[in-house]
Parts: sequence; structure tokens; C-alpha cells
Amino acid sequence: MSTQRLKDRIALITGASRGIGRAVALAFAREGAHVVLLARTVKNLEPVDDAIKKLGGTATLIGMNLVHGQKIDALGPTLFERFGRLDILVGNAAILERLSPLTHIPSDLWERVFAVNVTANWRLIRTLDPLLRRSKTGRVIFVTSGVAHTARAYWAPYSASKAALEALAKTYANETADTAIRVNLVDPGATATAMRAEAYPGEDPTTLQTAEDVAEIFITLASAEEKESGKIFTPAS
Repeated sequence: MSTQRLKDRIALITGASRGIGRAVALAFAREGAHVVLLARTVKNLEPVDDAIKKLGGTATLIGMNLVHGQKIDALGPTLFERFGRLDILVGNAAILERLSPLTHIPSDLWERVFAVNVTANWRLIRTLDPLLRRSKTGRVIFVTSGVAHTARAYWAPYSASKAALEALAKTYANETADTAIRVNLVDPGATATAMRAEAYPGEDPTTLQTAEDVAEIFITLASAEEKESGKIFTPAS
């Protein structure tokens, strides 16, 4: 059996119940990490936990709606009591909401997208930074999208939130440049996920890469050997 690349690492993954988050959770567990899985409900995480157990891995399940900021703020102290450190943070959770002209977007939709896609990740950084600094090789990986740069029509809340997330991540990378923490982003490209199907309902998912195809780049960026920080990676890069 080959050496497990993430053996004994503690990794928190948001949006872990499906899609890329689920695939990354399974890949990390396969590589020896203890995975802390976060999604809106524990019930949605139980099938992922079952799959991890079949691999011989271990997981901790956390049900949390990321729009509830005070619950995010309590996450750091909770994980400190349990583990004493955090080695890897994967900020994967995001919402698309409906595609619409800018002038037709209701304020609650805009605010909800930014709450999950941006503000929740800022709160995660703030509460988990002390734990990441206690790791010999703290690794932070956020998930972005090409629409952060293309400013595609009707995608304003999602594309603007991903652009803001990139600025947030790169700022954190600069602020931790003199530490053992490395902060990067992954732009997975067109991937067969529920969110992709929501955005492109007529698309044949069999023509797209799978979430499992994307997972390998997350293992690379989570590894102790990764030296880059403040960069955007794609599965092919």
C-alpha cells in the first residue's frame, strides 16, 4: 500500500455533503486525514460518513447553516477543544441562486449569496486562524470560478461573490506569508455537480469531468510539500 499523503492531518471541509466537497472528503480520508465534515444538516452528511468508514477512515460531522455567523465564530474554540489544531481548511460551500439581470435581483438574494460565498469564509478564517497557526503545515483552499473574471451576464451575485472571495483569500495569503500557512484557490472548471445542473439544465453531465476528477488537486494543495500561496489552480495546472 502506498504512503498516505495526508496521514494524521485534521481537515475541515465545508459543503461536504455532495459534489466537490464530498469527493474531496473521501479523497482526504483515503489519504489518511481525519475529516471534519460541515453541511447544513448532519443527516445529509451521514451517507458521506458511511462511505468514509468503508474506506477505513474517520470523520466528525457538523451540521451548520453558514448564514448563521455566530455559529461559525464558535467553531474555532470547539475544534480547539477537540483537536488542538487544524491542518487543512477547504472552503467549498457556495450557493448560486437564480440567474437574473442585475436590476431584477432582490436584496435578500444578493445578501444571501454573499453571506455564504464570502462572509462565511471570512468568519472561518477569523475563527480558525489560531488553529491553523498551531499546525506545522496549515493549508487553506477555497473554491472559486471562472465567472469571477468573465463577469458573465445574469450571474452578478455569484460572479461578484467569487471575485470577492479571491481577494479575501489572496489577502490572507499575504498576511500569512511569514508563517507555515499556505492559502490557495481552486477553479475546478466545468464539473458535473448539482450546482452546474442548476445553471445549465440542458447540459449532458456525461460530457463533463466528475467531482472525483477534481479531488486530486486538493490533495496536492493540502500536502506538506506545497509551497505556493496566493495562487489560483485548476485541475489541469
